[in-house]
Amino acid sequence: MLIGEYIHTIDEKSRVSMPAKFRAELGKKIIITPGLGQCLFIFTIKEWEKVSKKLSSSDTDLSFLKADQRNFNRYMFGRAAEVELDSIGRVLIPEFLKERIGLKNSAAIVGVRDRVEVWNDKTWLANQKEIEKQAEALAEKIGNDAK
Repeated sequence: MLIGEYIHTIDEKSRVSMPAKFRAELGKKIIITPGLGQCLFIFTIKEWEKVSKKLSSSDTDLSFLKADQRNFNRYMFGRAAEVELDSIGRVLIPEFLKERIGLKNSAAIVGVRDRVEVWNDKTWLANQKEIEKQAEALAEKIGNDAK
């Protein structure tokens, strides 16, 4: 399970080091794609296959017939990139994805169970302050939805 929050610098070649605790679970190749909110999602190849299946509407996959699903699939798949971790666990984040979330010198690398999220570190800290204020209400809502 991918959990924890880490702030890592981005080197002059646009590489960021994945936390040591994540490397074994991620494997050598990963998928990085625009996330929801102001982050990027990183999936293992195996998890990406699961996400891909869930985004198709059925076994016959006629998702291209539904405009909303077509547009969301374009968003998730069209800007996704398969990248490799180098021998010391660094990953090169494509420039167009870095620009999307305003990554410059450092990034927040966050484990969220089945994926890693990459955030502009300042955006991440602001987001967490806001969520902390809402945590109790969010827990209540999730608890009620689970009934």
